[in-house]
Amino acid sequence: MTNGQFAIYPSLKDRVVFITGGGSGIGAEEVRQFTAQGAKVAFVDIAEEPSRALVSNLEKTGYAAPFFQKCDLKDVVALRAAIAEAAERMGPITVLVNNAANDQRHKWEEVTPAYWDERMATNLRHQFFAIQAVAPMMKQAGGGSIINFGSVSWHALQGNMPAYTTAKAGVEGLTRTMARDLGPDKIRVNCVIPGWVMTQRQIDLWLTPEAEKNLMQVQCLKEKVMPVDLARMVLWLASDDSLMCSAQLWVVDGGRM
Repeated sequence: MTNGQFAIYPSLKDRVVFITGGGSGIGAEEVRQFTAQGAKVAFVDIAEEPSRALVSNLEKTGYAAPFFQKCDLKDVVALRAAIAEAAERMGPITVLVNNAANDQRHKWEEVTPAYWDERMATNLRHQFFAIQAVAPMMKQAGGGSIINFGSVSWHALQGNMPAYTTAKAGVEGLTRTMARDLGPDKIRVNCVIPGWVMTQRQIDLWLTPEAEKNLMQVQCLKEKVMPVDLARMVLWLASDDSLMCSAQLWVVDGGRM
């Protein structure tokens, strides 16, 4: 399906949303979609040039421009400062999208303790500390929605990146335990599991004709999953339409799993 009519969520208007890794790929589409819903969007990314280009393009749409801060998410102190600055400028954050990750390939024989720790910091650790930073303001605001990003990779028994797949498996555990801890304060915590999403990076590095043929064989739906497909799931989870959904895994993979 190439065309469709999609939802506008009144509850997202003026809601303050913080997105990690919002400068490109799935994250950039989330920034676009939340902005189009009338939300107040702040995002961080380590890549400054594409992030500023995204802000510039969105400024021309007539919607409120998102607030970008450059941040290396491996630096927890910097992440906390970025969250605090976004809240100071825009108001209490009541939607957190823990989107940022990097699925760097690596051979298990070559993994060092330092590389293992770097992969955990890149793909898992920042999600917890972002939650820790936003949860108090969500509690004070009367509730919120936290959306963590996992990965289909370990479910699909994908090899050649054990530190990444381990981190992404950990995201699901983090999601469910934090949903239990934060639920009494009306804070929902869910996990989105993307399939193979056709970001420009994925297309450039790995989408060969053979890989695409194999993908269409394993997916029930015979179309490629695009960043906007993930963004639409995130919008719903951030909105009041999903008010009683928490501690769940939401798979968007074209029916691959």
